[in-house]
Amino acid sequence: MLKRRCDQGFTLLEVLVALFVLTIGLLGVLKLETVAYASTNIAAKRSIAALEAASLAASMHVNRGYWTTPDPSGGVIAINGNVVTVTQNAALLGGALGAAQNCRSTSLTLPCLPLVMAAYDLQQWAIGLQALLPNVTGTVSCGTAPPVSCLINITWNENAVAMNTLETGALASPSYTLFVEP
Repeated sequence: MLKRRCDQGFTLLEVLVALFVLTIGLLGVLKLETVAYASTNIAAKRSIAALEAASLAASMHVNRGYWTTPDPSGGVIAINGNVVTVTQNAALLGGALGAAQNCRSTSLTLPCLPLVMAAYDLQQWAIGLQALLPNVTGTVSCGTAPPVSCLINITWNENAVAMNTLETGALASPSYTLFVEP
């Protein structure tokens, strides 16, 4: 009588199939990790935009001497990169933007006037935005009805992450808008 020998262990084919399944699972985990990292980066930029808008709103609250005057009424101030321009109304502010002084200097004999302070705040805000967000543009649009209220809008570019082959990893242009009543 012949005795059959019972083989124990795994065959080479079983090991290869197990490695294939493990590799597919690890690739899925890697994709999830990449998406999580990109989402964290996007969330950070959106948080920066919210903080920067709140920063300008705080500056507007502090400088009520300018923002509650008739000059900003109906005004639109555009920020493109670190350049600030008045595109509508706010003629006094438009004139002060080109010649704004450093309102943080301790050597000033007189404090900055509210108009000069507003121009300085906007210029410093634009420089900060440019340093923190890619391809940033912004607008400050003020209404005409008293009390004057303004909308601060920030738009920037960010890379969108594709979750699958149907989506594309194109540039998205998110925006953040904040309503402020100085």
